[in-house]
Amino acid sequence: MIIAVPKETKFKENRVSITPLIAKDLIAKGFTVNIEEGAGLNSFFSDDNYRDAGASILPQKNILYEGADIILKVNAPSPEEISLMKKGAVLISFMWAATNPELVEACAKSGISAYSMDAVPRISRAQKMDALSSQANLAGYKAVLICADTLGKIFPMMTTAAGTIKPAKVVIFGAGVAGLQAIATAKRLGAIVEVSDIRPETKEQVESLGGKFIVVKGDDTIKMEGGYVKGVSDEFLKLQQELVAKHVAEADIVITTALIPGRKAPVLVTDEMVKSMKFGSVILDMAVEQGGNVIGSKLNENVNINGVTIIGEGNIPSLLPMNASDLYAKNIQTLLYHLATKDGFKWEMDEEITKGSLIVHEGKKLIN
Repeated sequence: MIIAVPKETKFKENRVSITPLIAKDLIAKGFTVNIEEGAGLNSFFSDDNYRDAGASILPQKNILYEGADIILKVNAPSPEEISLMKKGAVLISFMWAATNPELVEACAKSGISAYSMDAVPRISRAQKMDALSSQANLAGYKAVLICADTLGKIFPMMTTAAGTIKPAKVVIFGAGVAGLQAIATAKRLGAIVEVSDIRPETKEQVESLGGKFIVVKGDDTIKMEGGYVKGVSDEFLKLQQELVAKHVAEADIVITTALIPGRKAPVLVTDEMVKSMKFGSVILDMAVEQGGNVIGSKLNENVNINGVTIIGEGNIPSLLPMNASDLYAKNIQTLLYHLATKDGFKWEMDEEITKGSLIVHEGKKLIN
């Protein structure tokens, strides 16, 4: 089968779905790999790197797509890209299908099949396919560095002849993959770290990394599914805001990471909380692309409200494109090897990973 790897077209996207190392392995397994010219340049992989791996470089997207049996992408395709895919082709990318019905409809009308990387079930045998975790891990690390670069003070306590500098205080909402990496990074830089999460079972993980867990008593309105928070009541979110407000007011940096798959991100930091923060403090809203956890955050913009900088960077993993592409390529390769051989797809429709990640099958929608 012929694999096509197009250059990503999303704003500020630097990642590529397949690296030269993974391309070489795919070719060794019997696949043909075609790369759009310049697809890996922003990830620091040259066209010659791909040629050396045995891949072919094609100059135009329409030529790339017309013969492709499999299209491997990072981001969901545009309508134009879908129109270039041949009937029966198989797309694998992030799709966010629950909040992207137009994309699902376009894939169905084109007669293709589509797997969504963000829908791979969170089970032990799918860990190597878990692109959400691999990218969130990098994002949590980079988020702290972005905040450190914006904040007008250092993180660690420092004693000098001129006096003692107090350590910075960082408050993190959410102790998932991104949040835990943010905790670890902020602690390594010397900050005091406080963490809020609606799941009490994360307390031990937070404390093992040196963070202080802000206890918010959970209730039966919190719904979990497949390792993700699927729902929480407005009343509980209000209670959480009230309990965490004091910690936010004293923080130098606030990082929010809360997402609910298929729904708008929950509001965690209110306008009043932003106004309570110290002049010169920093907030980074990692959920800004899904509507935001912070009132006042704007996608791909930095906003200043009463001296508080709110960072709305929408694609943080893309700021570390070498590592992000390398990890994503391994995720998508592992999923592909699970789903197919060089001769075709297995279409094991009742198998758990296939059932969870397959969004459209030969023009038929599998999600409502």
